[in-house]
Amino acid sequence: MKVIFAGTPDFAAAALNAIVDAGFDVPLVLTQPDRPKGRGMQLQASPVKLAALAHGLRVEQPEKLRGNDEALQILRDVQADVMVVAAYGLILPQDVLDAPQHGCLNIHASLLPRWRGAAPIQRAIEAGDTETGVCIMQMDAGLDTGAIVSEHRYIIKNTDTANEVHDELMKLGAAAIVADLQRLQVSGSLKSVPQPENGITYAQKLSKDEAQINWQESAEIVARKIRAFNPVPCAWTLWQGKPMKIWAAHAVAQNGAAGTVLAANANGIIVACGDGAICISELQAAGGKRLNSKDFLAGRDVAVGEFFA
Repeated sequence: MKVIFAGTPDFAAAALNAIVDAGFDVPLVLTQPDRPKGRGMQLQASPVKLAALAHGLRVEQPEKLRGNDEALQILRDVQADVMVVAAYGLILPQDVLDAPQHGCLNIHASLLPRWRGAAPIQRAIEAGDTETGVCIMQMDAGLDTGAIVSEHRYIIKNTDTANEVHDELMKLGAAAIVADLQRLQVSGSLKSVPQPENGITYAQKLSKDEAQINWQESAEIVARKIRAFNPVPCAWTLWQGKPMKIWAAHAVAQNGAAGTVLAANANGIIVACGDGAICISELQAAGGKRLNSKDFLAGRDVAVGEFFA
């Protein structure tokens, strides 16, 4: 069975590796063009491109697919049975969706229809969801609106960061797509069910501005946002007039004026919120390194009564 693969980041690369390792024929891989990154702004290949090249696979990197006759012809010439899409980052028009015999399967990191869109993992943690997962979806022209082929659940622990949930769902998604491709290969079709009309939510793309901590919010909400925005864009606050990243914290049962430092010692930096307080265990000053609170306080003074803004 011939499988075209389309994806860009690590989440997608894990699925590509699993598909190849399972023995499927992957005649074509689509990924986004190389982008400048890092301090030197050197062009860097995506994780999917690196994985594809390591397997000796053909890679194409169109800037867009909509209205791209050349890319469409490449897809049609492959005569693929199915295309797998995972965090590709480009819109797939209907003619692309129709190119493979069995259409396109998408690996989406939420339990649809909850958290359609760009940041499902982060929004699930931010909202306090206790469960998320991966859906394999038969793609249509809508935004994550296709029928569900399979669903795979993951329990969110109250210490999980977005990075940790990402890594768990990455493994879950890779195993799920291989299982569904194997079913397709054996049976020649995949059953799917339409998404429920109730419970639809949208996971908007994250912004740096929303990652600034609002100390008027409750400690539970602040702690969830810190976990949700780790590692990107990373929750932050102003300390002594400069931005400071907060990498890890948990809620504690203390109270004070919102934003006030209540304690600063080897056990952490406790800052009051609108309701309760958080104990910061890992942070990073502007221009500094990411440190645990004990090491941070060894080089800097954080005074009780100081304000974070």
